[in-house]
Amino acid sequence: MSKRCSLFIACILCIQSLTAQVLGGKSVFPFLDLPAAPQLTALGGMNVSQQTEDISLATVSPALLRPSMHGHLQANYTSYVADVRYGHVMFGYHAERLQTTFAGSVQYVNYGSMAQTDAAGNVQGTFSPRDIAWQLTASRRYLERWYYGISLKFIHSRYQPYSSTGIAADVGIAYQDTTRQLQIGLAARNMGAQLRTYVNGNREPLPFDLQVGISKRLQHLPLQLSATIHHLYQFDIRYADPALEEGSLISDGDTVHTGSKAFDKLFRHFVLAAQWEIGRYVELTLAYNHLRRQELAWSGQTGLSGFSAGVGVITRKLQLRYARAWYQRAAAFNQLGINLPLQQWGMLVRD
Repeated sequence: MSKRCSLFIACILCIQSLTAQVLGGKSVFPFLDLPAAPQLTALGGMNVSQQTEDISLATVSPALLRPSMHGHLQANYTSYVADVRYGHVMFGYHAERLQTTFAGSVQYVNYGSMAQTDAAGNVQGTFSPRDIAWQLTASRRYLERWYYGISLKFIHSRYQPYSSTGIAADVGIAYQDTTRQLQIGLAARNMGAQLRTYVNGNREPLPFDLQVGISKRLQHLPLQLSATIHHLYQFDIRYADPALEEGSLISDGDTVHTGSKAFDKLFRHFVLAAQWEIGRYVELTLAYNHLRRQELAWSGQTGLSGFSAGVGVITRKLQLRYARAWYQRAAAFNQLGINLPLQQWGMLVRD
């Protein structure tokens, strides 16, 4: 590995050690972990190594932003759980003279209309809480097979009288061997801090994550297999609820575990995915997220919890994608996305 790439990885690990290490439910701006586009949803919610011409992958790893995505304009819409809706728009541009690819995006989450009441429960009106994040990404290639990039985010959240702002950064590195149709990626996500807190003196950490992944296209089949490992810095990422913990005893206020559950702890870090290309224009994707299934499925009624699937119609001038992810047996969300390569429409040329 080159000295420059080694230094880049060292910087990722150094920054990670200075970042609060938190899991879901213990951080601010959790909407940053929502999959922005159908490709990501179909891949299980995260993937830092997928080999495809989808600019939305740069939202999870800036190293996946490539010069071939110059002029790509993408818009996505998500019908999330309850009345929550969110959208995402992204545009890519390759600056030939700088040998750098840039992308700008915005993600907006609207939680619907809610009743505003006083302390006695009297309705005083309605309000609409919302979150928004702006992101600027830059990516470059090093030598023949290495890519690296960085994303900067400005985040704003408002829940009636309470509001908060923050800044964050993602950094990523990827190694791609086109001969073997193999790609390996590493990304450190959501490193940053609150600039303004909801309540004075109550500063919260961002949802940091360190992920590594590998994707491989099979030689004799139009199939790409992926494995992503998240939360590399912490082995046990289970939700600590003694009331739901099988094999635990509570005595004198202390919880004593009667089984190690080592395999379950390990497998919760994995998201597995497969993408099958049917002919020239259609792709089917299926993924499994074990952490999602273990923490969200109802006991005895797991159904398709943890699974996600998607279909895409890919042509030279248009990419249409749809994805569905199952959180619980009766709770799933749908996502639609369209990608327009403006250069193919004669609307944009390289500098």
